[in-house]
Order: sequence, then structure tokens, then C-alpha cells
Amino acid sequence: MAETQIEWTDATWNPVAGCAIITAGCTNCYAMQMAKRLEAMGVAKYEGLTRTSGGRTIWNGVVREDPAALEIPYGWRKARKVFVNSMSDLFHEAVSDDFILSVWKVMRETPHHNYQILTKRPERMAAFVSGRVPDVLPNVWLGTSVENAAVVDRIDHLRSAPAAIRFISFEPLIGCVGDVDLTGIDWAIVGGESGANARPIREDWIDLIYEQCATYKTAFFFKQWGTWGKDNKKRSKKANGREYRGQVWNEMPAGLEAS
Repeated sequence: MAETQIEWTDATWNPVAGCAIITAGCTNCYAMQMAKRLEAMGVAKYEGLTRTSGGRTIWNGVVREDPAALEIPYGWRKARKVFVNSMSDLFHEAVSDDFILSVWKVMRETPHHNYQILTKRPERMAAFVSGRVPDVLPNVWLGTSVENAAVVDRIDHLRSAPAAIRFISFEPLIGCVGDVDLTGIDWAIVGGESGANARPIREDWIDLIYEQCATYKTAFFFKQWGTWGKDNKKRSKKANGREYRGQVWNEMPAGLEAS
């Protein structure tokens, strides 16, 4: 388990490591560089998960299941929100069904925690949860990432997945998502990209999501402007801050409060 600075969760839990780039939202994924650093620090779990291309560190497609990590949540006494696989994707095609079921067993047996599963592969998630999971766990939130209009079909897959809470991460928001149907979506996280190679975010893209959240009664959480501020100038992520429409937005689903 790792404490985290991610604003919408309390901790990260990584029973899987490694991933693959599939759409534009993956281009500057922070986890690729982090995996390289962890490998350099001698953490065996992250050995051989990345390669260098054009001077950049990227995933090489190797995915590693970590059975030992399944024991970690049992030792957490204090209830917390847990981001599952911040360094991977639980529904990557290389993760076995049996291992995903093992993750579900842990979540079932630790009901005092809320588990937030975020995937870019919601079609597999929906099929798996519908076919292999016998019931909906109230402490398991299912989410998908939507970075621009090219991948809004992920929302339909997410909506078809039985879940106590469904959420969308519009981060990094690198394009307008257009009019989207948020029926059945409990929570939306919006954020700009960070880092030297970050792509700009536009306030009107955020406005559209915010207004649709209001229409569909979807909780709205603005995570960050990132490297590009609302005035379209590059600064540090901290300098650009989290204020949108004159305030910080920390709305959470089901009346939960952000930490």
C-alpha cells in the first residue's frame, strides 16, 4: 500500500504492475516513468516493464500479477478509499480472470474500504463483472477514463457493468468530449495533464462536462488544471492549482467527503 497525493483517493493498491499504451490518453502516463524509477530502486515487481523510445520511457506490454500484494488490504484497520492499480489496469488482457477473481475476494472480505477501479478497457470489465461476479459489492466503484471524444463509447460499456458506483475520469482531458450521456454515472473527475510534455486543457471543455454533470446529477470533482492554466499559460501544477469557477470542487458520490 502507498499513501498518495492523488486528490480523490486515500491510498493506492497495486496487485498488478505494467501496462500498454492503447489511446492518446496513455501517451504521458505518469506510471511509466514511475515504474522505471522503481526498477532502478531495485523493486523486482517493476523490473522489465518499460522500454525507451524516442528518448521517452514507455510501457513495453509486460504485465505482472503480484499474489503477495493481495494480502495488503487485510492489514488496514482504518477505512479508506483505495485506488486499485494506479500502476496498471486490472482489466488488461494479460491479467487472468482467476487473478481478477482473487482481487474481488479481497475486496469482498474487506468491506470497510471503498475500492476504486479505473480502467481504459471497460468492455472487458463489463463482461467480467456481468459474467463472473455473483453480486454487486457496495464497496467497489467501477470507472473508466475518457480523455476526448474518440473514446466516449467507453461510457456505454461502463454503464452496462453492474456496480454500486460508476465513475468517469476525464483526465487527462486533452479534447472536447462533446455531449455525453451520464445516465447511471455517479461521479466525474476532471483534470488537465501534468509534466513537461503536457497537452493543454481548455476551460470550455471543462464547462461542458460540468454542465452535463449538473443535468444528470453526477457529482463533479475538479482535480487540477495541470501544467496549463485556464489562461493557456504553462506553470507548475501547484501554481495553476485546482480552482474552477471561483472554487475548489471536491464532490464525491453517495455523499462521501473527499479527504
